[in-house]
Amino acid sequence: MGDISAPIIYELDYSSEGIKDFDSKVQEHVGKHAKYLLHYPTVYIVNDKNNEKQFSVYIGETSDIKKRTVQHLTVDPKTRTDWENLAISDSSKMYVIGHEHFNKSLTLDIENKLMLYMSSIENVDAVYNRRTNQQNDYFTSHELDKIFSKVWRGLQKKNKELFPVEQIIRDSAIFKASPFHKLTEEQIRTKDFITLRIMQALMKGETGQLILVTGEAGSGKTVLMSSLFYELNQLSKDDPENLIFKDTKNFLLVNHEQQLKVYQQIATKLGIYSKKQPDLVSKPTPFINNHGPEDKVDVVIVDEAHLLWTQGKQSYRGKNQLHDLLERAKVVVAVFDQNQVLSTQQYWEYEELMSLQHEAQLNGNLMYLSNQMRINSDKATVNWIRSLIDEQEVGKIPTDSKNYDIQIFDSPEELHTAIKAKAQSQDSGISRLTATFDWDYVDKRKPEGEDYWYVRVDDWKLPWNLQLPVASKKQSIKNKHLSWAEQEQTVDEIGSTFTVQGFDLNYAGVIIGPSVKYRNGKVIFDRQASKNKKATQKRSLKNGSKEYFSDTLLKNELNVLLTRGVNGLYLYAVDEELQQALMDARKG
Repeated sequence: MGDISAPIIYELDYSSEGIKDFDSKVQEHVGKHAKYLLHYPTVYIVNDKNNEKQFSVYIGETSDIKKRTVQHLTVDPKTRTDWENLAISDSSKMYVIGHEHFNKSLTLDIENKLMLYMSSIENVDAVYNRRTNQQNDYFTSHELDKIFSKVWRGLQKKNKELFPVEQIIRDSAIFKASPFHKLTEEQIRTKDFITLRIMQALMKGETGQLILVTGEAGSGKTVLMSSLFYELNQLSKDDPENLIFKDTKNFLLVNHEQQLKVYQQIATKLGIYSKKQPDLVSKPTPFINNHGPEDKVDVVIVDEAHLLWTQGKQSYRGKNQLHDLLERAKVVVAVFDQNQVLSTQQYWEYEELMSLQHEAQLNGNLMYLSNQMRINSDKATVNWIRSLIDEQEVGKIPTDSKNYDIQIFDSPEELHTAIKAKAQSQDSGISRLTATFDWDYVDKRKPEGEDYWYVRVDDWKLPWNLQLPVASKKQSIKNKHLSWAEQEQTVDEIGSTFTVQGFDLNYAGVIIGPSVKYRNGKVIFDRQASKNKKATQKRSLKNGSKEYFSDTLLKNELNVLLTRGVNGLYLYAVDEELQQALMDARKG
């Protein structure tokens, strides 16, 4: 880390007694470096551990730590229960962090990054802070990551329970969907524009306004929506200069069970959940059933809007979930990627989709995210993956300047061994095996004569997702709040598109099943070899006819699986000709 010095971290009891004689205690503790705590901007973490060994934390920054702490201890408890609880506890601690390079902008960025990390830690159940303060370029901005890592290591030395290893945090699904990520310029522009359009709609009393955000897998849509949802809810709670957002009702919906778990955890940790409004983060159907057109909410954000149903299904008796949401909200912000539609019940007829996009465009409400943020590779590698999916061609696998790792394996067993090794390495992080939906699987029902539904290739087999037993009751309770990929036992399972859609894997292993073939120099799709009835059954159209859309939907399935890997993509194809084409591509 070069010549950047270590931070100064001072720990004290968070109490009136702890802050007493603060100046002299700091002088005694850190000597000549005391000025970095007493006279420079600082970052601080107030924390308390309850009987269940769960922490609540408050993260802040200030130019006068002594004055700010006295305010927190004496004034803030009168207006906020979180500060009251911290102040009256006899176990509350505080870490004050200083550095010779700290300035206002840098401390705000450190504060934001600490919120990102601490809201992603398993045993932190509440993070108290009501703002995000992402900074743009400033004099020491290039030092942020290096200084932060030194800060985190220093904190870890003081409390390993509260401050675990960075890699563990960065691998969590909450971390990857957190609203505290530093947004790209493209994301900032999009978020600012959406916020402005929402404000205009609320001021004018408009209803049923659709803001459509499109972008391919990995373009940063989830982080953008998470950040927007958090900010809108902070504006609704606070008393901002712009009173338009005060007391607004803002909802986040997603039709994906695993992604829903993540958003609900984020909402709980950040205090967004309300007993009065338990469906603030939910699936679309419960929201539609609980809210009528006559009592419109203010804003509905829909992540993975391509998963919305466009036909009636089970508990949903309507005809189109997006249309129903537009009837129940003043503004709907929908994130949409037509290349991730996986089911005929989610399929939009071409004319209807074009009409939807055209209307959004006419209103100036259509935005596109173009940056690829998931796959950590150079452009040639992204182009190779996209060519395989979009052009259905298998080109020579390029040498990647960023060391993105594409490998072709001779057997599914070797593929599983490699993914398992990556998963067990702390340097690699979460890595899992997935497959196209080409083997039987019925959720919450066992097959006749066997313990599990299996993916089988010759004599090799491995269970489909969400079937393996959990080692202990404690782990079972823990798993309720974890996505499939984060659960320990799932390294010996195979995930489907319905499990991993919307998630990152550091290394993604993909078994390309018999529904994907290679004939006459082209990748083709065989619906008869697929077990995904949602993709292979006919769709009833508005004109009364029925058509197959399996080529599109099976291609989308492949798209979802091949774009999960952040640092690597490991492949095996069941179809002999496709496997040979991939091996030839490996050889060049």
